[in-house]
Amino acid sequence: MSGQPNTRLSDLFGLAGWSKGELARLVNRKAAAMGHPQLATDTSRVRRWIDMGEIPRDPVPKVLAALFTEQLGRVVTIEDLGLVRHGRASKRRDDRGAEHPDGLPWAPERTAAVLTEFTGMDLMLNRRGLVGAGAALAAGSALSSAMHDWLNTDPALAADAPRPPEPDVPLHADQAGADRYEAAPVGSQEIEALEHSVEVFRAWDAARGGGLQRKAVVGQLNEVGGMLAYRHPDHLQRRLWGVAANLAVLAGWMSHDVGLEPTAQKYFVIAAHAARESGDRPRAGEALSRAARQMVHLGKPDEALDLMKLARSGSGERPLARTEAMLYTIEAWAQASMGQGQAMRRTLGLAEEHFAADRGGEPMPSWMQMFDEADLHGMQALAYRTLAEHEPAAAGTAQRRAKQALELRTEERQRSQIFDHISLASACFIGDDLEQGVKYARLALDSMGSNSSRRTWDRLGEMRRLTGRYAGQPAIEELRRDIEASMPKSATRQKAGAPSGDAWV
Repeated sequence: MSGQPNTRLSDLFGLAGWSKGELARLVNRKAAAMGHPQLATDTSRVRRWIDMGEIPRDPVPKVLAALFTEQLGRVVTIEDLGLVRHGRASKRRDDRGAEHPDGLPWAPERTAAVLTEFTGMDLMLNRRGLVGAGAALAAGSALSSAMHDWLNTDPALAADAPRPPEPDVPLHADQAGADRYEAAPVGSQEIEALEHSVEVFRAWDAARGGGLQRKAVVGQLNEVGGMLAYRHPDHLQRRLWGVAANLAVLAGWMSHDVGLEPTAQKYFVIAAHAARESGDRPRAGEALSRAARQMVHLGKPDEALDLMKLARSGSGERPLARTEAMLYTIEAWAQASMGQGQAMRRTLGLAEEHFAADRGGEPMPSWMQMFDEADLHGMQALAYRTLAEHEPAAAGTAQRRAKQALELRTEERQRSQIFDHISLASACFIGDDLEQGVKYARLALDSMGSNSSRRTWDRLGEMRRLTGRYAGQPAIEELRRDIEASMPKSATRQKAGAPSGDAWV
């Protein structure tokens, strides 16, 4: 017992709206449902947890995590409740909260434990409310401060790292990983099958959006977390961490795609940790660049630029030219959101130079193969379209870039085609070309039915806003009515600011 209040538990307790006596009764009832009928908690114990910082014994922390997850409509982990007994995370609530969110960085075994607990909670979460009260993103500057030095050191999975005596002895894991299923070591064929599953999920997401397959990806990631409980030979362990990184990025991107923003950010952070343990620093940087894109989407471009600095520094000394090009396009979009036209144009120029420098001499990692010339033009269109709200003359360039992207898109990239059409239509409306704006807006709208991406609806809502200046014109009024009628009720905007971007996975 620390003798100090557990502020993390106290804050979430206040959001949940329970009394201390009610929480005690809920803990007993939930524990019985989870197979612990002997548990007997009372009001005084709850008071000690909250006011005195007492950490209850197992299984109470995971029971509390399950209760808060259900009540708040978002994943709440043992660490979120301040109930971890050891390591950096347990100190965080006292004096490290702003500097080191979520006790970052984590040791390898902690990453596996957090991964397993978080995915398990995500799978059981009732999504009726999607994102509950109090769900919040860690600031990009806070993540950057916590992870900068760590990302630039060698991963703990080194030849001289401490090892259990046998390869199938589990790594140490704290109570966050207590729900891990009976894991078993795997071989190269199983890992190859897992790597193939990533490609299948990635292709599905690019075509249809993240809503329909998100839980399948999270479930697969949960399985991999269990596998990481064993110490495999280094070459297999690194491949497993690589699978975990790829699945975590997908889970994060799919969560962002359907509006689960804090959940998405947590997956991006998990992905960065997993990628570093796999020895793939560029993948760690790309995972963090996803979090930066998320910040721009949510109207926080300054936080996005902080994360891009971290993504770039964490990518290693010599990332591939195409990876550099991709990072520059995100940085340019953030600059456009802030109205920094000169900086945006300079950054897009660097993106073009690096993309042109890619001669195909080095094998491209699977996670970069989706960023092609169409994506380069699509991101340029998005940046110029975003800048056009500050500098209307940029609308013409946005239209040209969007058309170039559409000419290169394949049928499998349906979501990206929708984004291109929306960027193009939006640029036409900004540029007073109503006829073409309506044409491309209709093409986007006609493709929306088979897509499960909330971000596309967000972008469509932004486009509809731009038509407001032409209210009263018959074609515009009809389009506005059709957009409003087609939008799902859940697709209300949660933020003001820049529109969301084109997507690659």
